This record gives sequence, structure tokens and C-alpha cells, in this order.
Amino acid sequence: MIIIKTKQEIEKMREAGKLLASVHRKIADMIRPGITTYEIDQFVEEYLEKHGATAEQKGYMGYKYATCASINDEICHGFPRKEPLKNGDIVGIDMVVNLEGWLADSAWTYGVGDISQEAQKLLDVTKKALYLGIEQAIVGNRIGDISHAIQSYVESKGFSVVRDFVGHGIGKNIHEDPQVPHFGRPGRGPRLMDGMVLTIEPMINVGGHGCTIDDNGWTARTIDGKLSAQYEHTLAITKDGPMILTDQDSLE
Repeated sequence: MIIIKTKQEIEKMREAGKLLASVHRKIADMIRPGITTYEIDQFVEEYLEKHGATAEQKGYMGYKYATCASINDEICHGFPRKEPLKNGDIVGIDMVVNLEGWLADSAWTYGVGDISQEAQKLLDVTKKALYLGIEQAIVGNRIGDISHAIQSYVESKGFSVVRDFVGHGIGKNIHEDPQVPHFGRPGRGPRLMDGMVLTIEPMINVGGHGCTIDDNGWTARTIDGKLSAQYEHTLAITKDGPMILTDQDSLE
């Protein structure tokens, strides 16, 4: 069942989103060779606590951390670790913020030091794909219009779209209906309505779209060992167009 949010509820989610966006801005200043994703995870948890919020995924289905930190060939759900990041790595930091019972979800991929041209192209294409998907998130369109916009652009650049993980509705729970695939045909799927809140979070691979899950039961990585990146926003569908609730640029 798709849960429609009121304007007041969306505003509460927007406050959670602003806090989440501010965390990503802080992380961008922290990313450098030598820092560990464990240090970043500790910072995030402490920062949220200072601002009256919590990391929603900590404890979710037994997950132990405030963030997911996925490095290089890891697609998503990477565990924070104490091994230092190296020059040339890319790392995706994904988190869900709970502020007074309302959630916001956003992932961002960061280059560590000097990254390769291939890695930079991957980041640029993944980020643009996210925003092309958001452009289709308007009242009257269907989920498939978002999916198709992302897939067609990504594949035109020679990359592939992960099939095993999708965006989703969000509100008081991390995962609500509808699912939002990042691949598919236009004009298909649920119709977008005013008051829907969902995540768009394309995970894009340099090589094939297939993945494998590590022995920890969480971390997904590319089968071929090639790089993967992810960018994600939480947004509300409104009569005036998509409202990005986790917009970092709005903090300026």
C-alpha cells in the first residue's frame, strides 16, 4: 500500500533531509587518503545524536552501523572498517536519518584523492542519472518513466544499471511501497501522485550489472570486480514538481 503524506508530514521529512544533507557536506570535507570509514561512521552517529536524531539503519535487521560504506567494487551495504582509504578509491556513504520519527535517506559517492578518469566518469554519469530520474518524478507520470530515464542514459554511456536493488517509498518506515527500479519501460508501474515520498538511488557499474553477496550477508559487490557508484535522494511528489528533501545545495 502506498502511503500518501500530508504537507505537514513532508515538512517533517524535509527537516530530517536537511540534517542528512548537512552530514554529507561534513563527510565531503573529511574524505581523504588515510581516513577510515569506521571513523566516518562514528562521526555520523555522534553528529546525529548532537542534533536530536538517530541513524535509523543501526539495528535494522541486525545491521550494526550508522552508515553503509561501500568501496570500489562494492555496490551497496558495505560495512564501515578500520582499514584506511587509499588515494584513487571511491566510497559510497549511505545513511537513513530518523528525526522525531520521520525518515530521510541519501547516499553519495566520493572520490578519495586523485581518482582515475574512468572512476570520475562513473561518478558523473551516476549523479546525472539520479537527476534525470528526478525530472520524471512528476504527478501523472509512472514509476517506469523514472526507471527508463535512468537506464537509457546510463547505457548510452557504456555503463550498466544494477537490477538487484531498487529505490522505494519512505516515511516512518525505511521501506514502503512503491518499489522504484532504475531500469524498465516508460509508462509502466504505479502512477505518481501528489504526496508520495520515495527514494531514487541508482547503483551503476562500470562492467556488468550482476552482483554477489559477501559472507557477511549484507555487502553486495560486482561479480567482475569493476567499480560501482551510487547517488540517492529522498523526494516528495508535489503538484509543483519534485521536491528534493535531501538537497545539499539548499544548505547554501
